Amino acid sequence: MALTESPDCGLVFYTNPMSRGRIVRWMLEETGADYRQVLLAYETEMKAPDYLAINPMGKVPAITHKGHVVTECAAICAYLADTFPDAGLAPAPMDRADYYRWLFFAAGPLEAALVNHSLKVTVRQEQQRMVGYGNYDLTLDTLALAVSGSGYVAGDRFTAADVYVGAHILWGMQFGSLPRRPEFEAYAAKLANRPALVAAQALDNQLAETMPAQDL
Repeated sequence: MALTESPDCGLVFYTNPMSRGRIVRWMLEETGADYRQVLLAYETEMKAPDYLAINPMGKVPAITHKGHVVTECAAICAYLADTFPDAGLAPAPMDRADYYRWLFFAAGPLEAALVNHSLKVTVRQEQQRMVGYGNYDLTLDTLALAVSGSGYVAGDRFTAADVYVGAHILWGMQFGSLPRRPEFEAYAAKLANRPALVAAQALDNQLAETMPAQDL
């Protein structure tokens, strides 16, 4: 278990550079918050008692903040947006309909559809009402609708919902779980040069190069 940053920091980020922790790293960089990172190896440190006490699933990412534990990427993004309001990553409470809608659409139907598609799981027509996303094509059409406007998913400004939705689109197209539809490419182009994303990717890429292969 590798520790970095100030040991006195109240915000601790548990991750591995080859994981969904990259989403949370991006979100942390967007907030500008000081944090301490704990790098965990798969199958060993993630399954150790100390970490299982934080996340019984034995998975990353997770954060702890002033005695509170938050797991699940979408929940962490929403928590950080609320905890660091000066970063402007959440709309005003009365303007959060689209923010919540698309943040949790990505955490639910989209995540499930992409994983099943990657695993070559086929949902038969008579089974579609049993799964939250219906079918893969319908989910992609809905995602395209969410990102096809001139702004961002929750309005005219970038929010935590764009971190989560954007991560799925950026990495989905990179690794082939999403097709390169024009709507996705146009939306990805809005995000690709964000300083926080560039910084987060640089940090995780460097860590991926320096960690032993068995830790990845």
